[in-house]
Formats: sequence, C-alpha cells, structure tokens
Amino acid sequence: MAQNSSIEWTDHTFNPWWGCSKVSPACLHCYAETWAKRVGQKVWGARSPRRFFGDTHWLEPIRWNAEASDSRTRRRVFCASMADVFEARPDLFEEREKLWGLIELTPSLDWLLLTKRPHNILRFAPWREEWPNNVWVGTTVENQHWATIRLPQLLVVPAKRRFLSCEPLLGPLDLDRWISKNSKTLHPIDWVIAGGESGPKARVMFPSWARDLRDQCQDAGIPFHFKQWGHWAPAQKETESATEFWDEVQRKLIRMEPLGKKSAGRFLDGKTWDQVPEAA
Repeated sequence: MAQNSSIEWTDHTFNPWWGCSKVSPACLHCYAETWAKRVGQKVWGARSPRRFFGDTHWLEPIRWNAEASDSRTRRRVFCASMADVFEARPDLFEEREKLWGLIELTPSLDWLLLTKRPHNILRFAPWREEWPNNVWVGTTVENQHWATIRLPQLLVVPAKRRFLSCEPLLGPLDLDRWISKNSKTLHPIDWVIAGGESGPKARVMFPSWARDLRDQCQDAGIPFHFKQWGHWAPAQKETESATEFWDEVQRKLIRMEPLGKKSAGRFLDGKTWDQVPEAA
C-alpha cells in the first residue's frame, strides 16, 4: 500500500491482499512477484497462500477519502498492484466483499481495478447495470492476441470508465474494431496506458508500437498515457551497448539500448503523454 504512489498514473495504491498466479505472456517477468520474493513472501502461484491484512490497513483509504473530500479533489487508487482483484479462489471471496463495501464508502476516490481476468468481472462484482461513479475497470492487453480475447470481455462491463494497460507492450496493437464509431455493441474505451517492460530480463518494446498506439488514441479522442520505455530505449547514438532488433512493422532493424527504467525515461517523440480521462 502507498499513499503517494510512484506509479505515474495513480495517486495511491491499495492491495486487499498479496499474491497471484500467471496467466499470459505479460506475467513472465512480473514485478509484483519479484518484489514479494524480495521481502520474503511466498504468495505466487495457484497453490500458494495469499497474504491478508488487518483493520489498520483497510482504514487507510477511509483517510484518503476524507482528505480528498476536504480538499474538494478526486484521487485515483490503483487496486491492486500486488494481486488481481478478479482471481477466482474461494479464500478471496470474503476479502473481495470487504473491498466492494470500502469502494462504496469512499466516493471521493476513483478506484482503478486492473485485471488480466476480465471474464470474471461481471461474475464477482456486485453491481449489474448501475455501477458506482468511482469504479474504473481495466484489463491488460500486451499484444493483439490478448486484445482479441480480453477486450470484448472488458467492454461489455457497464462501468463508468474502462481502460487498457498495454504494459508491457509486447507487440503492435490494432484497436480499430473496438474504437470504430460504427461499433455499437460494446461500451467505449476511455483510456489507454502504454509502456515497456522493466528489469534486466525485459523484452523490447519497439518505438513504432508505442507511436502507432498513441496515434490511434489521438485519432479516436481517447486519452493516452505513456508510462515508460522500460529497460530498453531507442539508441540515440552509436554505442557498444546498443543492440539491433528486427521490427516487423517497419520492416527494418531498430537499435535499442539497455538503459534501465530510470535512464530510459518516458519521453515519446520529445514529450510526455500524461492524458487521463475526466472522473465520471
């Protein structure tokens, strides 16, 4: 849990529990699993127990809500950075019910529920047609394959805001079938977050993938947030550490340099992209 989160697109993070299991290629180098192991928590995998928290932990968002209400501002809460709210396990049912109650008690906080299991959203969420104004639901789409699977599952959810986390972005994405103005069968995409993978084993995100996704969002009027290059960034000059990779989209070799997340930064074509949708 963090009152002032280091994640660029949120103000706070809140975890109703710790632990998860891997479900797709985006999970391969999971930062949350790495962090949990670093602090001695064996909570990853289908057979591992989850880590639960006491009342003091659950009272923190109540305080954040009071502060936001007093200052007449809204605050975004990423839930959950160390878990998946919609993981299907019997031992999570009670904690999940506590979370729904907490969300309804904190109307000055916008709760960002990001999942790799969007097929479980309508199964586990207590709301049907009328969702609270402060609930945003999102799913991870790391490449076209998973966009095809997860986007229809997310966009049937009648939440007030729906968003995509394309991080780590592992391939080019074409969102046309879901953002076309002629599409009337699904709810719209309200926000797209994109970024490369961090860590020494990170996979490369090509500049063309990020640029094309940004351009699609700009053309469709969807707020776009570029979070980071991650471990690999476009090489600005000839250096021994740069490596050439074949970009199938541009059909040419691209020189990328392993700078690490901090040095690689988050500029895309000379500027930061910090767009966020309005609160519902």
